[in-house]
Amino acid sequence: MAASSIEKQTRRLGIVGLGGMAMAHIAGLGKLDGIAISALCDVQRTALDETGDRLGIPPERRYTDYGMLIADETVDAVVSVTPNALHAEIMRLCLLAGKPFLSEKPFTRTYEEAKELNRLYGTHPVSAMIGFSYRYTPAFRLARRMLEEGRIGAVRSFSIQYLQGWGAAVYNVPYAWRFDRNVTGTGTLGDLGAHMIDLAHYLFGTFEELSARLQTLIPERADPRTGEARAVEVDDFASFQALMSNGAAGTFQTTRNAIGSGNQLEVAVYGDEGTLLASTERPEELTWIRVDAASGELVRETRVVPKSVRRTQWEDFATMLAGEPGPGLPDFAAGYDNQRVLEAIVRSHEEKRTVSLHE
Repeated sequence: MAASSIEKQTRRLGIVGLGGMAMAHIAGLGKLDGIAISALCDVQRTALDETGDRLGIPPERRYTDYGMLIADETVDAVVSVTPNALHAEIMRLCLLAGKPFLSEKPFTRTYEEAKELNRLYGTHPVSAMIGFSYRYTPAFRLARRMLEEGRIGAVRSFSIQYLQGWGAAVYNVPYAWRFDRNVTGTGTLGDLGAHMIDLAHYLFGTFEELSARLQTLIPERADPRTGEARAVEVDDFASFQALMSNGAAGTFQTTRNAIGSGNQLEVAVYGDEGTLLASTERPEELTWIRVDAASGELVRETRVVPKSVRRTQWEDFATMLAGEPGPGLPDFAAGYDNQRVLEAIVRSHEEKRTVSLHE
């Protein structure tokens, strides 16, 4: 194959933000054929140069201004891995430039930002993916297939929880951007709750209505620069009940203050003919509970996720760029719908009432 033909097939990516999550994206993308990282952006010059040197990115393609990276003609698509406050603006510039992108969740900081972005997308659509990475947890992918196959009959109810422990009082975690409402919009809700919402969308479809409660468990945290107490205006805990459009009832809870929990996202699904249990703590297997038709006895089976179900987030991104998005890819609409649910949760809490997603 001629060199020029190979070059045409290669998608050149620009990475915006070089924190810990960006390293996971870079590693995942590095395993794919037809993908090359051609430019980087970060406000921290040290991180920019360290990563640039490691990846062989020339100095003129190392940006501290994400607008310049997006405008770079050598960049075909953008991967945005930044704090929440920058999500909407980076996606806006990508839409105006006509460049496909993968943006981290939550979709935006606020619902107002999401509505403006959705309007722009209507006139400037591009291929887009939102970083709801748990759609690619093997156990959750197997759960989706088994639900589609009707293995537990009609789904009547489910529960989803996402627990982490790093924010608990005993650890004295100082004030950081994740506790700053101006940067994040919400706290645990947007950070972890967005993943719960997307998992429900992925497995069960759309939300009909919900009722929610948010709570700030630690109202002050020490400023790491001054040592002085700073008020925390975002939630440490979120819980809500929801009715899905297919009639299933769901309960949700999330917190970063659950001592002993590392990264515990789990779902229990209850149907007329059985139960499915799946968790990030056992990502390679799923528990299927059912009543044996012959004996009437309860059967509890652990199923190992088959290769046919497995797929990575970056494989889906690459096929999307090639014009062949796979089923279940979290696209622009998935991001917007997720933000609508986040907004409904905040409104339900503030107004102390059940909120319909049709409002």
